[in-house]
Order: sequence, then structure tokens, then C-alpha cells
Amino acid sequence: MLVVTTEGLPGYEITAVLGEVLGVVATSRNPFAAGLRSTEGGPGQDMSQFLVQTRSRAVGQMVAAAETRGANAIVGMRFDHRDVTNTWVELCAYGTAVVAIPLHARTGAHAA
Repeated sequence: MLVVTTEGLPGYEITAVLGEVLGVVATSRNPFAAGLRSTEGGPGQDMSQFLVQTRSRAVGQMVAAAETRGANAIVGMRFDHRDVTNTWVELCAYGTAVVAIPLHARTGAHAA
């Protein structure tokens, strides 16, 4: 699955727009409740790894939603977040699910 933050796909023709897709992850504001031992690294998982993994989970859910709709790409991907409670935050990955074909596949030409 091709996921891009741009609104288009150079070298591809978007043949169908299947609609918005999203992935949502709720995470604790308390890094220690999330399993971190230190916010500065050290033994166990560090904060940057935790943040990357949280974003990856949201993107994974978004990709699964796009695949369910029959998409092979997502354009305009973004992240958003909001407070759910004083201790929980929602992280949302969202974009537009599309069907895109390489231009060389449409014309029968081969890519260099």
C-alpha cells in the first residue's frame, strides 16, 4: 500500500476515490503507565520508540481500512490528536483511500 502526504501521485493516475479512511489509537498521557521506564531512554522502551510505535499502529489501522475498501493507495495522509480525558489522548491517522495505477501500466509502456 502506497501512503503519501501529498494530494496526488506523480507517475500514477487516480482512477477511483474511495473516501476517507482513518486509524485511531488511544494512549495514556502518563509515559510510565504506557510501559516506559524513563522519558530519556535507558533500559526498556524509550519515548521516541513509543511514539513511533503509536503512530505506526494508527497508520496500520488506516491502511487496513483502505484495503477493506479495495484501495491500493492513500493520499493526503495526516495525523491529528485530541485529549479524550485528563489522562488519555487520541491519535488519529487519516487520509483519502484511492485506486491508482502507474501511468506506464495504462499506456502499456515499460518504466525505465
